[in-house]
Amino acid sequence: MNAGRDMVDTGFATFSSTVDKTNRVLKEIEQKYGWPEERRNQSYAALRAVLHALRDRLTVDETAHFAAQLPMLIRGLHYSGWDPSRVPQKMSKDDFLQRVRREFSYDVKGGMEHLVQTVVHSLRHHVTEGEWEDIKASVPRSLTSVLA
Repeated sequence: MNAGRDMVDTGFATFSSTVDKTNRVLKEIEQKYGWPEERRNQSYAALRAVLHALRDRLTVDETAHFAAQLPMLIRGLHYSGWDPSRVPQKMSKDDFLQRVRREFSYDVKGGMEHLVQTVVHSLRHHVTEGEWEDIKASVPRSLTSVLA
């Protein structure tokens, strides 16, 4: 999405809004890395990988509370392929970063920890501080530094 370009008009305000919010999250990831918009697939892959790793680490209830605050399009991405009978999966910080790496095949400066922190920072605009504290309280202490 180019700076100054108006919100995408889908003809339905709710859809236009969620597309716009999703594009802003992706653009923020791109700006942190200096990626051009043409690499949108890379920022999308980063968002998807982090969402899926986080979703699978959280309990069903915590996942639902978190996802309820996300823009509709990102919420759908969050739930895509989810099997609630297989969560929460125990993950240390290293396990979590390896999980993100399995879904994100691109090389990036700063490694997976920096990628996770970048995506989390972009998502935090949509999640209350209380919810974010609940998420951090439900993961191992070693992982909270990545999610801070």
